[in-house]
Amino acid sequence: MKHDWNAILDRSASIVRSYSTGVTLRQLFYRLVAAEVLPNTVQAYKSLSHHTARARRAGTFPDLLDRKREFHVPGGYESVAEAVEETVRIYRRDRTEGQPYSLFLASEKDGQVEQIKSWFGHLGLPIIALGGYCSQGHVDRIAGHVRALGRPAILIYAGDHDPSGEDIDRDFVERTNCWAKVERVALTSAQVEEYNLPPQPGKTTDSRAAKFVERHGRLVQVELDALPPDTLRGLYAEAVEQYLDRSALEAVLAQERTEVEQLREWAASGGGR
Repeated sequence: MKHDWNAILDRSASIVRSYSTGVTLRQLFYRLVAAEVLPNTVQAYKSLSHHTARARRAGTFPDLLDRKREFHVPGGYESVAEAVEETVRIYRRDRTEGQPYSLFLASEKDGQVEQIKSWFGHLGLPIIALGGYCSQGHVDRIAGHVRALGRPAILIYAGDHDPSGEDIDRDFVERTNCWAKVERVALTSAQVEEYNLPPQPGKTTDSRAAKFVERHGRLVQVELDALPPDTLRGLYAEAVEQYLDRSALEAVLAQERTEVEQLREWAASGGGR
């Protein structure tokens, strides 16, 4: 099938610009698959990568997020006063102080961390990117952190609707063994129908396929990335509100504002020189 790549790039750019955060090529691809603009094939993914890269080089396409490669530049200050100003700007208390639960927001997808951060970063909640089946070291670090907090911990999770996607969080929850409750907010079989997400054929070679068919009646694969970001945000937010104590959060924010003013006064009085 021959694709009209000018039209596809226009549609793709519109999707990328609709996000308030960076978007990965993978997220963009599955939005196009969900919209039935592209087939869910390796060749279609490679073609999208090629055409968007060429358009970015020409300056006609917005940047895409690349979480697999990082560029680290050591920071520094030109003066003590500059360091104090930066401290005033970024100062914040632990915004989970006084909360009855430790809430953790988790996703199967590494590429969604920036989005979750932009949606809920003001709450100070930890974010976990599983990126598939976790290493034992990753599991142990998270379990140790949860137990050190000393509060009942709630895991709010989103993953793919396919045999592995349903098994990844099961494996993680069993190995961490530290959660008072787990809320899987996406994707479910009912949501695939509700949000009209076209299912792709599942992998018959997956060892978990038979059990998946027993639970859902068919073998399909639907990527979490196919869900519009506003919809996913709403699903997370609804779950968070069940456990978040807003009065405790407001008390912490009030104390934080007072302490920021104290820092400003100290800096203005010459404390930063």
